[in-house]
Amino acid sequence: MDNLTVNFTSAASMNSTTQQSLNIMDIVLYSFNFLVGLPTHSCIIWLIVTGKGSGVASEFFNLSLSVCEIGTCLNCLFFILIFFFYILQILPSLQHFLQGLGVTGRPLFQCLICVERYLAVVHPVTFLKYKPLRYRVICCTAVWITTLASCLGIMIILLLSFMKTYTWFISVQLFLFLSIQLFCLVAVLRALKQSGPGERGREKEEENHMKRRAFHLILITTVTLTVMIMPFIFAGFLTILQQKEYKDVPLIWFLSLSCFILAGFVQPVLYLHRVGKLPLPLFLTKQMF
Repeated sequence: MDNLTVNFTSAASMNSTTQQSLNIMDIVLYSFNFLVGLPTHSCIIWLIVTGKGSGVASEFFNLSLSVCEIGTCLNCLFFILIFFFYILQILPSLQHFLQGLGVTGRPLFQCLICVERYLAVVHPVTFLKYKPLRYRVICCTAVWITTLASCLGIMIILLLSFMKTYTWFISVQLFLFLSIQLFCLVAVLRALKQSGPGERGREKEEENHMKRRAFHLILITTVTLTVMIMPFIFAGFLTILQQKEYKDVPLIWFLSLSCFILAGFVQPVLYLHRVGKLPLPLFLTKQMF
């Protein structure tokens, strides 16, 4: 009986130590996302609004995505404040509300960007027809309404502690969003691998260079989105199949969150490099551009 008690106490102590370590790593991860993400996306918004990029009209989806990312950075700040100052009673509700920006807003705006690239490469006539700013504003408005509804729904679900419902919700919707993104991106990659008619000489060489550059960028985007979203989907369905709550398998969710946050910086870095605000190592530039 004493041995069983000792073993149980040791196991509980190990679980407590592991949980404390994961809490510390969560704080480090959220702090990194806030301290690096907030200035990065603020810079992107400034560049787009001031016209130093390709203009507001052509980068309206990126603008909306960066606004959404700033909300996610605030979510990280609220998480840190709640961890150290739980007496701030209103912050948990705000933090729950802002979670929808990450699990719904970010992938939805990324879907819009992927669909736009798909139309531009695979269906260029349709792309030129729906290129004006007003269509992008309509699409972004619909996404923002959907995102805010998701934020409200997630806040209610978490405040009522319906954790299994929360796990189902984020797993299913992320699987849907990733499916749309991969369909569009794979179709673009296939189209870019094909040679266009009438290409010859110097024009063919320039066209091939542009296609190779676009192919590398789309390939990076495909890998990034997969690394960003797939671990969350895996963790969600694994938790559901094991009939547990996400807090019962904290390591898997921490690794998923790490992929989600760190992979989210790839596209902003590429954008800042494209507008000449962030140099990349020479070997990466040669490989991708």
